[in-house]
Amino acid sequence: MTTTVADVSEEGTDSPYALSHLDALESEAVHIFREVAGEFERPVILFSGGKDSIVMLHLALKAFAPAAVPFSLLHVDTGHNFPEVLEYRDHVVAAHGLRLHVASVQDYIDRGVLRERPDGTRNPLQTVPLTERIQAERFDAVFGGGRRDEEKARAKERVFSLRDEFSQWDPRRQRPELWNLYNGRHAPGEHVRVFPLSNWTELDVWQYIAREGIELPEIYFAHEREVFQRAGMWLTAGEWGGPKESESVETRLVRYRTVGDMSCTGAVDSDATTLDAVITEIAASRLTERGATRADDKMSEAAMEDRKREGYF
Repeated sequence: MTTTVADVSEEGTDSPYALSHLDALESEAVHIFREVAGEFERPVILFSGGKDSIVMLHLALKAFAPAAVPFSLLHVDTGHNFPEVLEYRDHVVAAHGLRLHVASVQDYIDRGVLRERPDGTRNPLQTVPLTERIQAERFDAVFGGGRRDEEKARAKERVFSLRDEFSQWDPRRQRPELWNLYNGRHAPGEHVRVFPLSNWTELDVWQYIAREGIELPEIYFAHEREVFQRAGMWLTAGEWGGPKESESVETRLVRYRTVGDMSCTGAVDSDATTLDAVITEIAASRLTERGATRADDKMSEAAMEDRKREGYF
């Protein structure tokens, strides 16, 4: 029998009753989902069609099977999302009979509440639509797919992360979470961001996808795409303003490690067309997906933390 990279984390348990590494992570996430269902009145899952939110929804489906997931979904649509990912999002929502709330950045721009940035990126513009929709729908717990290995500001955050009445995050109000005991207490107008994948790594996510046979948008696997280079990243041309006259478009074999706004999410050169090939590639990487391919995290040394303080997820 041939052992693949995806199988590595499942081996090495001496006892037939011991949980594998992935089983332990899954069990923790399922426990978090059920805790939220018991403590909160109006939870919602942030769902973009990206790999982390896909895994998060898969875990929620497992947590409550055979019953339906007792939460709706929320997507902040920048208007510059990858079409393949939006198609996948709508397919999943329809397949599972879920309710999807969409907060549109374009609507806020059309009403004059937000203005386009000179660089064309809309990721920083997501905060106002997100926080206003949370307040309007009175969501008291908001699930996010953030992981501590992605970025140093996310590494500082607890599984249950309190937000004040303005949806802002104060690191000094972090609560202890000893023995996996989570404190969801909050005042009227406040809410809690919940991160079931906090202790997962990018490699864990891909190994779990392989083990569970989870379907993903094809954008995560190597494909030919017209791209141009900016700030060391391969970006996709689009209505957001790229490329400039000095930037030449070429066709390359690439894939995406993370997906967000097209203006700030770069592709990586890759020939990984299968899950095993992607896992091998990730295992050899020394950069996180956000560090390698997200321009919005490179705006300043504390870019993510600044946005989280303002209400970003």
